[in-house]
Amino acid sequence: MTATNTALAAGVRTPLALIGIGALAMAAVETLNPQYELVSETLSRYVHGTAGWLVPAALLAVGTASAILAVRLGAGTRRAGRAALAVWAAGILVAGFFPADPPGNWSRPSLSELVHGNAAFLAFAALPTAAMLLRGTLVARRPRVRTALNTLTVATATVVLAVFPTDVMSGGPSLRLGGAPTLVALAERLVLAVDFGWIALALVVTGTSPERGQNRRG
Repeated sequence: MTATNTALAAGVRTPLALIGIGALAMAAVETLNPQYELVSETLSRYVHGTAGWLVPAALLAVGTASAILAVRLGAGTRRAGRAALAVWAAGILVAGFFPADPPGNWSRPSLSELVHGNAAFLAFAALPTAAMLLRGTLVARRPRVRTALNTLTVATATVVLAVFPTDVMSGGPSLRLGGAPTLVALAERLVLAVDFGWIALALVVTGTSPERGQNRRG
């Protein structure tokens, strides 16, 4: 690895570590709260359970890493893509500062719940938009990640744009299939896994010099 690549890689270690911390924190709070159903109770509700502080900590870590990525992309990338990524980062950070209500309080949400829910919804809608708009920039910089980027971009867009609007139109966390239990929490976990993966891969791409003969473009 050249000195330039070494310096670039060093610049993404911290945000990559933050993504890892966020993922581990969410896995830990899931393990520590077996009373919640992973297919029906969103992770935001775990803030009221055992070690609930891990939920905002995870959101703040991921939001910070995402903001760093938005800054690292800088000039030469599509402005709309960076803006969408900034909306995702801001939404996740706001959701981290404003906790969700305890389970079962959907009919009379508090102000904190309203801020949390709307910020999270904007964030979940913004990231697939950013992924689609920035795909060309990232592939041009590192063509060998084309397949992985395409897969993550399609996955996040499919889950968010096909699943979450259905839940919103139904008036809350339902997504019921006949008599089956609610699936909104399972959908949320799939979205988070894909979104964290995309952010991590994008950070890796920005942490290395463009491959020879490639130009950055949006």
